Amino acid sequence: MTEWYFRSLYYTIGLSCISFGVSLMVISNLGVGPWDALFVGLAGTIGLSVGSWILIVGSLLIILNGRLLRRRMDFTAFITILILGVLIDFWLMYVFPGVLLTVLIVRLIILCLGITLIALGVALYLQADFAKNPIDNLMLAVQYRTGKSLTFCKTAIELTALILALLIGGPIGLGTVLVAFFIGPLINLFYTSISKWKFQKRTKILNS
Repeated sequence: MTEWYFRSLYYTIGLSCISFGVSLMVISNLGVGPWDALFVGLAGTIGLSVGSWILIVGSLLIILNGRLLRRRMDFTAFITILILGVLIDFWLMYVFPGVLLTVLIVRLIILCLGITLIALGVALYLQADFAKNPIDNLMLAVQYRTGKSLTFCKTAIELTALILALLIGGPIGLGTVLVAFFIGPLINLFYTSISKWKFQKRTKILNS
């Protein structure tokens, strides 16, 4: 029961951090992450909503991940996509509607805070080992097939999304570049630290 509680906590807090971080990047108006830029670019170029493209691209990634990992497709990933979509809409539509930041230093701080929260959120909810985002599952699938570090795999995937976003005219900016190069190392840092904390906590409980 305790293990289930902590897994649920990691999952919930992690997704909340990710959605809040993405929203902060949006209101900073300095560019969003490569994948978000891709979704916005697809919506603007082809049509449909950003959320629709998240589901469409996510579905394709679920199929791809299943093939890379050589296992049954993880359809629980739809849960994560749905929750993230609802939370991001909540922050942007009900908490930050009409927010316009004009001071550059404030925008930079908001941008960096958003990136940090996204990395922390990914590291947290991956600890739950439940209903991973297809994009993060792709990171793990690539690591499985290549044997490279999480940092390398995440960075390679983000750069690929960045190129695609550029090709379709997505909102690229400083934030996009920072995410492409630094989100991987940040996730690896947070993930390692949280894993060590979990191991120490579990050891302490077993020895008590």
